[in-house]
Amino acid sequence: MQVFVESVKLGGFSAAGRSLGLSPSAVSKLVSRLEERLSVRLLNRTTRQINLTEAGHSFYQRCIEILHEIDDAETEISEFGLSPSGIVKINCSPGFAQHQLLALLPDFQAKYPSVKVDLQLTGKVVDLVAEGVDVAIRLGELNDSSLVASALGESERFVCASPEYVNTYGIPETPKDLLNHNCLLLSTSDSFNRWEFIDSQGDESCIDVSGQFITDNVETLYSYALQGAGVVRLSGFMVNKTVAEGRLVILLPEYRTNKQWVHAVYPHRRFLPFKVRAFIDFLKSNLKTDNW
Repeated sequence: MQVFVESVKLGGFSAAGRSLGLSPSAVSKLVSRLEERLSVRLLNRTTRQINLTEAGHSFYQRCIEILHEIDDAETEISEFGLSPSGIVKINCSPGFAQHQLLALLPDFQAKYPSVKVDLQLTGKVVDLVAEGVDVAIRLGELNDSSLVASALGESERFVCASPEYVNTYGIPETPKDLLNHNCLLLSTSDSFNRWEFIDSQGDESCIDVSGQFITDNVETLYSYALQGAGVVRLSGFMVNKTVAEGRLVILLPEYRTNKQWVHAVYPHRRFLPFKVRAFIDFLKSNLKTDNW
């Protein structure tokens, strides 16, 4: 499989032989043996190039996956009994960091004292490779198919306001009533300011909210809402505690809102560093997602 994959990647037996330390004839023989064993032609050969057959293309994709799994297994077993070490560079939104991640990091570092944490907070999506980020916590839909994602949980979103705001300005009875309220806005995402609702009959509605306050930081929206300044829509992982304490009130509770997936994403699966795998496994074991 390794010889076959290398031949396809490099476009010929000679190049594959140089990469693997084999002669071109040895590479050719190994690929031929593979075809004989499978009773199918994988490559069409000419004097200048090789091309995958339809069967070869399908087999090539599976071979890549299998070889990656073998690499992962060997890496994992080579680290067996070792302790993770080094720097883990984490990219995360301020809201998730403040309400979920920061509370867990002391325990993570106590468990793995040789791991240093470099936490980068931003509300914008960054290029993990260009920024040298080991793992990012991403909220919502994932658009970059080149990244590997590991689901951490799903969080409902709630429309909330402080008791002081409700006492002063009243309670909206329907989503359309929000057009008469001061809704707190996020400048970095138009979709964040488009609030979707599903009523008890399953009918959906969408409100483009407006208001007198806008910021590029979700955590600031949360703090501003606590001061009685307006209506905000935030994830359950941010507001569950303050709602339980009575510092925020859920509005329009008879309407469901769209949920938001939370993922840990990293650049590639192959040779995932032990420190990164340890961090992701720790999150999965310690995040309390049942009250999101």
